[in-house]
Amino acid sequence: MTPRTGEDEVADLCRDLIRIDTSNYGDGSGPGERAAAEYVAEKLAEFGLEPEIIESARGRASTVARIQGEDPSRPALLIHGHTDVVPANADDWTHHPFAGEIADGCVWGRGAVDMKDMDAMTLAVVRDRLRTGRKPPRDIVLAFLADEEAGGVYGAHHLVDNHRGLFDGVTEAIGEVGGFSFTVNENLRLYLVETAEKGMHWMRLTVDGTAGHGSMTNKDNAITELCEAVARLGRHKFPVRVTKSVRHFLDELSDALGIELDPEDMETTLARLGGIAKLIGATLSNTAQPTMLGAGYKVNVIPGQATAHVDGRFLPGYEEEFLAEVDRVLGRGCAARTSTPTRPSRPASTGRWWRPCSWR
Repeated sequence: MTPRTGEDEVADLCRDLIRIDTSNYGDGSGPGERAAAEYVAEKLAEFGLEPEIIESARGRASTVARIQGEDPSRPALLIHGHTDVVPANADDWTHHPFAGEIADGCVWGRGAVDMKDMDAMTLAVVRDRLRTGRKPPRDIVLAFLADEEAGGVYGAHHLVDNHRGLFDGVTEAIGEVGGFSFTVNENLRLYLVETAEKGMHWMRLTVDGTAGHGSMTNKDNAITELCEAVARLGRHKFPVRVTKSVRHFLDELSDALGIELDPEDMETTLARLGGIAKLIGATLSNTAQPTMLGAGYKVNVIPGQATAHVDGRFLPGYEEEFLAEVDRVLGRGCAARTSTPTRPSRPASTGRWWRPCSWR
């Protein structure tokens, strides 16, 4: 019998978590994260930790635990993930999104990438260290959070506002969006470090019109006006803004590749980046993607109002430009209201735990 490996444990943990439906619809109608929080707590408690489950609202639960380090006077490290996932329509999937099937050497399901995979890796590594009695050099705080997919009100925000003591001593944190790599050649693979993050404006667009019967001529149809405004916004190309962080990234990558990547010609530059081009491309401009539409209640009734939702993201330092451009593109008849604003993170080019490398 082939002995089980750490990779096997990660796959098992990931499958178990995927099979716990934690769909977050953003309106409180989902199943919540309580079952996943209890599962995580159980897996940590098996090796002596005393995890705490914190419920911010019915079913909206996070799990937090602290591993004592060899030197508690040193700054602590936070390792965090989230257990909620965006909803999934099973008819759109080859493998059922909540079955956790293994096929073609991969675990398939909602959360297999964002981010029950990292939750599982974190659990497996922690369990192995606890199993073998290896203490970390500093305290490690583990947080498996609710509600990340809808702004973190019931997860991270709740913990910071009401349970700040759980994070005493923490000076750095490791979270998701890691592991993206760029293979230069068989001897060199580069791993990306996020040094800044866009801010967010999730917007609800509203157009008011004149209600009436569907058989009548109506030149003030709210749905028509909204669809035209949404189409303009969805097709709008925001200007390229190469931030300081991106320029620094291109300088380092140019050094590693031995070629010049011109920040003034990002179209050509992106064409040279292969699989990471899409990821890097999203860092070059503000974006506003329509995601939801709503209007009407009967096919022969023209509604008096139509709504849409837009996922807006803006680069650090470009919030005012973003909002002004959105208003201009939408036009006067469409009102935009932000439901979940977040500020961008401060750009940084170095950190205490990492530094740029020289490839020459």
